[in-house]
Amino acid sequence: MPQTDQVVQLTPGPEAPPQQAEPVIQVTPKAVEKIRQAFAKQGVTGALRLGVLGGGCSGLSYQFRYDTKERATDKVFEFDGVKIVVDPKSLLYLHGMTLDYKESLMQSGFVFENPNAQKNCGCGTSFSA
Repeated sequence: MPQTDQVVQLTPGPEAPPQQAEPVIQVTPKAVEKIRQAFAKQGVTGALRLGVLGGGCSGLSYQFRYDTKERATDKVFEFDGVKIVVDPKSLLYLHGMTLDYKESLMQSGFVFENPNAQKNCGCGTSFSA
């Protein structure tokens, strides 16, 4: 019996959705809104600079200020129209961090939820890595 070459047409299966890299830092919607309100109240434009400086009761302290322009080496993040800039050195300590805004009867303000912090001070503005 003669053999025949049979051609089988293969159709590609469903492709996996492209993996999106998770942002290095996160900013909650409530924090974004509070940043936007603070910018409007102060009449400033630009970005919010997050950083880490030596000092504070635990060894390192968070830097949190307005910045009118980013530097060439900054990593720039945007959350619902609000720009956040972080310098490369600080990014090592802030990788995976979430900036949130919390309100309670006793106090309200921005909260750094930093997985790199080995120890936090009581006020929440400094940490050790």
